Amino acid sequence: VQLQASGGGLVQAGDSLRLSCAASGGTFSNYIMDWFRQAPGKEREFVGGIRWSTGSANYADSVKGRFTISRDNAKNTVYLQMNSLKPEDTAIYSCAVRTVYSNSYVYWGQGTLVTVSS
Repeated sequence: VQLQASGGGLVQAGDSLRLSCAASGGTFSNYIMDWFRQAPGKEREFVGGIRWSTGSANYADSVKGRFTISRDNAKNTVYLQMNSLKPEDTAIYSCAVRTVYSNSYVYWGQGTLVTVSS
C-alpha cells in the first residue's frame, strides 16, 4: 500500500488550499485516514480524519470550521480542503491510515509542505 500526499505550496493568509492523499495497492473500506501536521520545532499534531466507509469526519479544534476532509472512493483519494489559512497553519502535512479496529497507523504518506505567509 502506498499513500501519496500532494497539493502543498505557498499561499497568503486567508487563502485556500486543497491537499490530496491518494491511496493505492489495497482496499480501504475498513480504514480511517487521518491527516497530521508538523510545524518547525513542534510536535506532530492531529488535524482530522475520515472514516472511509461512511465519510464521517472529525477535526482538531484548531482547524474546525476552516478545514474539511472528504474522500473520493472511485479515486481512492482523500482531500483536505483548507480555507481561511493562517500563518500558524504552516507545517508539513502528512496522511496516514489505520483500521477502524486500531489506533496504530499501518501506512504513512510522505509529507507535503504548506507555507502560509502573513
